[in-house]
Amino acid sequence: MKRRRHNHNYCLPNRENKDRLSDLPNCLLLHILSFLNAELVVRTCILSKRWNNLWKFLPILRLGSVKKSDQFMSKILSHRDSSTTLHTLHFHRYVFRKQCQAKQIIKYAVSHNVRDLDIYLKCSFQPFPRSLFTCRTLTSLKLYIFLPPPPRISRRVFFPKFLNLPALTSLSLRSFTFLVGHDGRVEPFSTLNKLNSLIINKCEVLGEKNLCISSATLVNLTIMTSNREPTAFFGFNLSAPNLSTFNFTGLPFQKLCQSNGNLSMVKHLSINVKNCFYLTDGSTPFVLLNWLVELANIKSLTLTSSTLKVLSHAPDLLKSEFSSLCNMESLNVKKESKSPLPDGLVEFLLQNSPSAEPGAPLITNKADIVTK
Repeated sequence: MKRRRHNHNYCLPNRENKDRLSDLPNCLLLHILSFLNAELVVRTCILSKRWNNLWKFLPILRLGSVKKSDQFMSKILSHRDSSTTLHTLHFHRYVFRKQCQAKQIIKYAVSHNVRDLDIYLKCSFQPFPRSLFTCRTLTSLKLYIFLPPPPRISRRVFFPKFLNLPALTSLSLRSFTFLVGHDGRVEPFSTLNKLNSLIINKCEVLGEKNLCISSATLVNLTIMTSNREPTAFFGFNLSAPNLSTFNFTGLPFQKLCQSNGNLSMVKHLSINVKNCFYLTDGSTPFVLLNWLVELANIKSLTLTSSTLKVLSHAPDLLKSEFSSLCNMESLNVKKESKSPLPDGLVEFLLQNSPSAEPGAPLITNKADIVTK
């Protein structure tokens, strides 16, 4: 009978059982901890003396909904090393016992030279202090508000008329109401001299005004309007000579450039118009067609099948002269249902594109198919 061999690897010398993680330099440990929620990071203080105060020097904080969160959030900020710059703050919270708590956390971030601020809040009050919109260190700002169900007239969260954010390059907003400025215009982004990327999601403009987006540095623009609240539709004027990518979901009901704005640099265009957006006066198809004329230099175009259906409502469209999209290299169609696409419309859009193979667009359900 053979004797069973025992694995004695557990009896390795002490040097092999060494805590290698704790031997890493603080900068690497802090980098690893930066991917965890703040509650988990603070728990590491029980591991050893080495970890006891390490979390206090974390440059990235991720604050979420935790048990007894009011007490926890106040303690983590009060015990954190005050000389350490707070590079990034992710603050995702859906229930507030005290409205002032959000303002206190944001003020703390601003006073500690925050650069990247990512905030998701469910509220019907103004949770943002004025100091946030005059922070000179901010480079990326994401403010997402989830408002209670309609009626929301008395629950609007207003976006400031004036910003002083000299370092800001990326801005993403959801569910804000834009106000008319002292000059009678709605132009909240004109002072952002380094803005590169802008996302406007389900916002609204108070009064019958157009949102003016004027920026010499803007490269990427995304606009999404609500498909449930027709009163939230708003017009916008673009003056962005360096705009390269434009993504739009909503209702196109006016020209993009009401003045002498130049959009010749736009190379990538994506449009998603739901059937529920179709206006009874029939203007939407013509406005949509006019957009394709205004953005004549695009190289790639992405449309949903519902967008093509809306466009097909333009009378005698296939008989009209269409000299646009001469530089287009690809047409991507996202098919949202099993219903067929309007006859001849894809070929109509491709007729002036020498790089596209005529009559051979391949389209599948919920997928991008590139025609070259």
